[in-house]
Amino acid sequence: MTKLIGFAGWSGSGKTTLVTRLIPALIATGRTVSTIKHAHHDFDVDQPGKDSHNHRVAGAAEVLVASSRRFALMHEHRGAPEWTLDQLLAKLAPVDVVIVEGFKRDPIPKIEVYRADVGKPLLQPDDPHVVAVAAPHAPAGITVPWLNLDDLGAIVDFLIAGHYV
Repeated sequence: MTKLIGFAGWSGSGKTTLVTRLIPALIATGRTVSTIKHAHHDFDVDQPGKDSHNHRVAGAAEVLVASSRRFALMHEHRGAPEWTLDQLLAKLAPVDVVIVEGFKRDPIPKIEVYRADVGKPLLQPDDPHVVAVAAPHAPAGITVPWLNLDDLGAIVDFLIAGHYV
C-alpha cells in the first residue's frame, strides 16, 4: 500500500528545497518515491511552438507526450473543477511513498515547513493533520515535534519511525 506524506507551508518556506533533498534520501532507504506538487497559478509544462503545446491550444482535453525515456500527460480542465488529491493519486503508478507538496488544507498527514522570516503564521495550531514542524529553529507554541530543517537524517528517521514512509 502506498504511503502518503505531505509537506505544507507558505511560499518561500523551503518546501521544494526540502522535498528535493528528501527524495534521494528516501530512495537510498530502498523506497520508491513519486511526488505531486500543487500550483496555485496558471502554469505550463510544454513550450509554445512544440507539437504538444499546439495540440493543447487547439482544444485537446488531454495530451500525452511519449518517448523511449519518459511520458508526460497534460490534462486541461476546460472549465471543469480542479481535481481532488485522491483523483490525482489515482493517476500515479504504484510506489512505496508519494510526497505531496502543497495541498495544505487537505486532510493528510503532513510536515509543516516553517520560516518565521516569511512573515506568515504557523499552520500547525489550526491543522490537526500536521504531524511535525520542520524549521531552522523550534517555533514557540507548537504542539507537535520540531524537526531541524537542516537535519535531513532526523527528518528521514522521523518519517520512518512514524510509519509515514
